[in-house]
Amino acid sequence: MMLKQMLLIGAAAMSFPAVAQAAPPASDPTAPPPASEPAPAPDASTQPAPASGQPAPSGTAATPTQVAQIVDQEFPTYDADSTGDLNEAEFGAWMKKLRAATDPSVDPESADVKTWIGQAFAAADGDKSKSVSKTELTGFLSRGA
Repeated sequence: MMLKQMLLIGAAAMSFPAVAQAAPPASDPTAPPPASEPAPAPDASTQPAPASGQPAPSGTAATPTQVAQIVDQEFPTYDADSTGDLNEAEFGAWMKKLRAATDPSVDPESADVKTWIGQAFAAADGDKSKSVSKTELTGFLSRGA
């Protein structure tokens, strides 16, 4: 259960870009009045790619669509041998980054983290091919989202 929570937290951490909108100060008399109608939510296909490693708002989880976007964007970065699948070392590098993003105080080289990565790899490798495809990784990270 903790593994799933950490992966969901990690996915959420990577999926929510920091939102910083410049707004005129409230005391600015030349500022236009606020819009009375909220802007429509942007289509997922037109959203900018989320930056990885940014903290997520507390209590939020990435949606399966957001997880898929992150996997599509980040997968080539970790697929060092360009096979289209992640071996255990490539998968481990990604999971260490997720773990560091969610808990910077954890030593990524500790035995606990290595055990956690091994368990995550076994769970993500649905077809037991000793590699994790984009589809498997997306499914694994999306469970419970």
